[in-house]
Formats: sequence, structure tokens, C-alpha cells
Amino acid sequence: MMAATPIKCKPLLPLSSLPKPSTSCFSSKPISLTSPIPPPLHQRGPAAVSVAYNPQGNFDLSLFPDDDEPKVAPPLPPSEGRFEVVIDNDIITRLDLSPFQAATGMKSPLSVKPKDFLERSIGFTINYTREDPHDPRELSEYPDIRVWFVRLDATYPWLPVLLDWRAGELARYAAMMVPHQMNLKMGIVFNPEALELFVMKKVFIVYSWLKHHNIPKPKLKANDMARMLGFRIGDELYDFVDKHPLDLS
Repeated sequence: MMAATPIKCKPLLPLSSLPKPSTSCFSSKPISLTSPIPPPLHQRGPAAVSVAYNPQGNFDLSLFPDDDEPKVAPPLPPSEGRFEVVIDNDIITRLDLSPFQAATGMKSPLSVKPKDFLERSIGFTINYTREDPHDPRELSEYPDIRVWFVRLDATYPWLPVLLDWRAGELARYAAMMVPHQMNLKMGIVFNPEALELFVMKKVFIVYSWLKHHNIPKPKLKANDMARMLGFRIGDELYDFVDKHPLDLS
């Protein structure tokens, strides 16, 4: 039996001076993924190794803190005409998705046509009242908010491709799903292995969903989404998906 061709996910970060990353397998076939940061590096010093992202697309790789590093730029304003989903404490507590469905018109995931949303995009306004007004946590660090987004993602798993990327909605959405820390200078600092798994899962789903709906250049759109979070996807992965398509019915 011939060995399957490895499928590699290449990071956008310069890793020439770092040790060779480990390999992760997602099926019985040898699909290897190159992580942005090898796990052993976190033992090198008191500061955790991290991939930092902000909605402007700036990335940073740090082993130790540096006071001279500039702070990340804020995200751009929301795109004009986007679908705006407004949620508050009550909606979040009840895990109520009806405000999302009302704002977007997505009553059923199976009835959604991506072409209707790719041009306008989707964004969120979270009106969350903290029990303690001095609580320093960001919204993506509150468990109840994250659970609401987890339910949303479980219902509409291809949603990241429809978000308002330029305004930082993709990064914030990923922060609801992926373990991370907030850094004043670097922005959202994701757990690299968890981010890798999230990106790969979404690439599988988004590419298959766009292709199922005959959207032109689905590979390019999936690549752009992965690139926004710091990954470059090889063509071998898409060849694998085409040979073993997902059932989206």
C-alpha cells in the first residue's frame, strides 16, 4: 500500500531559528500539520510562548516580554451595511439564538445561501452588564458569553467565513472558541495548538460548504480565512477533502 502524501499547514511566522515542530494526525491517514510554535518552547522562560493577533493582521512571536514593543492597532470600524447582531445578558443567559436569526434571516442552517452574506458580512454588538463594574476581564473571557457563541457555532459551523473580518470579528469569534490570554501590547494571545485545531476544522467545513453552494474560488476564501489567523493551507488538504467530501445534506 502506498503511503499517503502528507498535508501540511504552513505558518506565516518566521520559525527558522526554532526547533522542528511536532506532527499531529487527524485521521488514519498521515495528515501532518505544522504548528506556529512547538509546544516544548514554553519551558524556556517565565513568559509563555504565544502567537499574537490583532484585526489589522499583525502577528508577533515572543519568548520574553519586551517593553519596547508597540501596542497593536485597534480594529477598523464595522463594515457599512453589515448584518448587526445585538445580544445582552438575558439573551446570553438563555442561550437564545433568535436575535441572530432575526438579524440575519438565518432561520435554518440548511436554508442559508452564502452568496447572500459574503458581500455584506456579519458582526456582533455585545451589550453585557458586568456584575462587578471593576472586573477587568474582556468579553471573550466570560464563560457565559463563550457558551452562547459555542452554541451559535455548533448551529452554524461555517459562520466564521461570513463575519466582518476587517473589523476584527473573526479574531473575536475565534477568541470565544479558543483558549487565549489578553495582552495590552499584543492583543489576543491564542493557545497555538488549540488555534491550529480550530483553523483546520473551519477550513474543512468552510471549503466544503462554499463548494457545495457553487461559490466561485472556495479554496481562495478558505485560505483567506486561515491566513487571517496566521496559517497558510497547502493544496494537498483541499485535494484530500475533494476525495473524501463532507456530507452537508
